[in-house]
Amino acid sequence: MSHSLISLIIFILAYILFIFLPNKRTHIAVVGSLLLILTGTISPKDAFFAINWNVMGIFVGTLVVAGIFMDSRVPAYIAEVIVDKAKNTTWAILLICLLTGFISAFVENVATVLIVAPIALALAKKLKINPMKMMIAIAVSSNLQGTATLIGDPPSMLLGGFAKMNFGDFFFYKGRPSIFFAVELGALVSFFVLYFIFRRHKEKMRLVPAEKVKSWVPTVILVSLILVLALSSFFDTGFSYMAGILCMAAAVISFVWDKLANKGSVAKGIKSLDWETTFFLMGIFILVGSIALTGWIEVTANFLSGIVGENIFLGYTLIVFMSVILSAFIDNVPFLAAMLPVAISMSDKLQINPSLFLFGLLIGASLGGNITPIGASANIVACSLLKKEGIDVKFKDFMKIGIPFTFAAVTAAYLFIWFIWSR
Repeated sequence: MSHSLISLIIFILAYILFIFLPNKRTHIAVVGSLLLILTGTISPKDAFFAINWNVMGIFVGTLVVAGIFMDSRVPAYIAEVIVDKAKNTTWAILLICLLTGFISAFVENVATVLIVAPIALALAKKLKINPMKMMIAIAVSSNLQGTATLIGDPPSMLLGGFAKMNFGDFFFYKGRPSIFFAVELGALVSFFVLYFIFRRHKEKMRLVPAEKVKSWVPTVILVSLILVLALSSFFDTGFSYMAGILCMAAAVISFVWDKLANKGSVAKGIKSLDWETTFFLMGIFILVGSIALTGWIEVTANFLSGIVGENIFLGYTLIVFMSVILSAFIDNVPFLAAMLPVAISMSDKLQINPSLFLFGLLIGASLGGNITPIGASANIVACSLLKKEGIDVKFKDFMKIGIPFTFAAVTAAYLFIWFIWSR
């Protein structure tokens, strides 16, 4: 059997298993990668270089910084202040969603939900209302804004690594407004959807302050990391190494501070990191790398190009909404990783700016996960927290909020990217 056929079989089997065994996705990705190496389909050297180590540095580094930021209780304290200052419950919920989005632009989505969820649950108990809609709104808000910056979520990191986009490129890229502004336009439109959903909650209630800030130092570290990442954009224009190094340096500083200030265990901190997602990302890089090396990316691109012909708008629309639909049911990380090189190849064949397809792909893949309770990790976490409260979230319950929210956000971002990047 040829290496080309072996790589395709392993790749397809892995992606099918991702759908049916989502809790085993790391094991599947790692085993698939090892099989590719053991069968000689990809050499150990090629497998090593298929992994984008800059992206891995960003992911692991920001996990550490986000962890101490969450433990500092600063986000939860700010959320309490927002609830008490809001004129009524509707605005308290909406402001909590805005805070969720802001944090999620710089902190991984699951961590963001865990930070904000206790405040939402406490508010719901005091008002004697069902917290389900509020928790769903928090989850979808975190998924939306996680797309806005390079360090907000793994899909953004994947795009940054693949397209050599640095932190600043997510705001302005090649002299034009970039991903950040597309996401914010989507957030603005979807905000009205959330307002419509929660408009009847006119009660005013004060929370009993429960959160005390342990330290503002983690906030300083996080803000400093964001600033140095923005500055690094001017030095590492090819997005080759500096962002990963800076994030890992921030992680080391965070561990040292935690050790000195809280007598924290560095070994325990390292052990508590999300190693499952870390190894999952590494495995995905190798799986997609094998497909690229054996020519299947070009085959897929030729097939899709044959469907769209020379109709660029059709190609762009197909990429965005195919991504939305598929990402509602499958993990957006492996899907995006597989499709990024396809989008580049299609752009070359149509002789257009690849940013159009790349940005559309990121928007579709990242926001499509908001449609269902299994479409994104943040959704799964939100639903599991509700289950602990005795509330079982059904597909239809989630989709009543997820579908209109996603449709509003995706449509606005989709049109923005088309008008900015189609020329």
